[in-house]
Amino acid sequence: MTTEQDFYAAPGDTSQGKVFTVTGQDWDSITQSIGESAEERVVVNMGPQHPSTHGVLRLILELEGETVTEARCGIGYLHTGIEKNMEYRTWVQGTTFCTRMDYLSPFYNEATYALGVERLLDIEDDVPEKAQVMRVLLMELNRMSSHLVAIATGGMEIGALTVMTIGFRERELVLDLFELITGLRMNHAFIRPGGVAQDLPPGALDEIRDFIALMRKRLPEYAALCNANPIFKGRLEGVGHLDLAGCIALGLTGPVLRSTGYAWDLRKTQPYCGYEDYDFEVQTWDTADSYGRFRIRLNEMWESLKIVEQAADRLAGLEGAPVMVGDKKIAWPSQLAIGSDGMGNSLDHIRHIMGESMEALIHHFKLVTEGFRVPAGQAYVPIESPRGELGAHVVSDGGTRPFRAHFRDPSFTNLQATSVMSEGGMVADVIVAIASIDPVMGGVDR
Repeated sequence: MTTEQDFYAAPGDTSQGKVFTVTGQDWDSITQSIGESAEERVVVNMGPQHPSTHGVLRLILELEGETVTEARCGIGYLHTGIEKNMEYRTWVQGTTFCTRMDYLSPFYNEATYALGVERLLDIEDDVPEKAQVMRVLLMELNRMSSHLVAIATGGMEIGALTVMTIGFRERELVLDLFELITGLRMNHAFIRPGGVAQDLPPGALDEIRDFIALMRKRLPEYAALCNANPIFKGRLEGVGHLDLAGCIALGLTGPVLRSTGYAWDLRKTQPYCGYEDYDFEVQTWDTADSYGRFRIRLNEMWESLKIVEQAADRLAGLEGAPVMVGDKKIAWPSQLAIGSDGMGNSLDHIRHIMGESMEALIHHFKLVTEGFRVPAGQAYVPIESPRGELGAHVVSDGGTRPFRAHFRDPSFTNLQATSVMSEGGMVADVIVAIASIDPVMGGVDR
């Protein structure tokens, strides 16, 4: 078919100048062709492909030879409309949406949203202690699983495949714990306004303690493989440099900010969920580069292990304590039970609402289908996710659904640093800089 016969493409040139199609194995011939042309500047689209751009991210790079003169991000390839969808669901149902944003740290999405709703309901002090301890336990386990993916995928992107395989090996152990406690490996909808969905299952604390003991043996492997490895250091040291002034100007948080030596961690500076009662140290580095961010994530996993152990010890003394607020107008109408068919209502609850109490059935039906009302107002509660400050700005008009829910996702904010970290460096260093930011595109695009 000729161009004139194509109803979907009008005739005409689609671009100006010479077009280069880069497949990944022909860089030598491409650079030679560029060198032969009078104009040595070339624009290359890198991504969106997962193995090198750390997710569904498109990078528009302007190159002179192999030096990056301009770098821009193209986002929106993973847009899900989660924030808008939440306006059409009840406050509890919103949890099942926001947990899917940053899919590597779902418990943080749920926690910041639940804390915001609890502030609007004015029940922050009514959330049971056991629920708060379980939240901390799950979030710190999640911090470890997220950092493991950051280190593993960052290693894979620069060719350190052993780092990748052992990173996912340990992450699998954390996901097994999540499945044991919540019934799901990801997208849990477990942390809800008023507490958590259910109590710890039998044997969970023993599994957690076994995991702690195993990780104390496994974490040193990452240090042995990477910390003093001359090839690893050669790829990371001095790459993606961004100092404190640049981080503050762009609003960057998390390991990127702490790699400048600034100990800003919301768990310490603006505690929530009782973090002020846990013994841990904020990890910093002083190189403001990709290597420092790697070392911070490695050190933070050790600190998370300390917090998980403290939380497990506290939970041992809270056997049988409630995990949801006592107000039945807010509390989810039953404690869920994990059975052979996955997650569902406990048989005792089904027996009660279906055969014993018409009022309980009506209450269950109304709370599940219509939801509870939240007083008019707005709230913003930031927390420290593995990537930095994550906050939910929730707005209520007094109804049973959010009037507006908007999330301040750290991946979105931190991704601004791409151009500053990449321009003036080599093409290969762009990959390292992006990996050190550790953006999750589900959180960027939402």
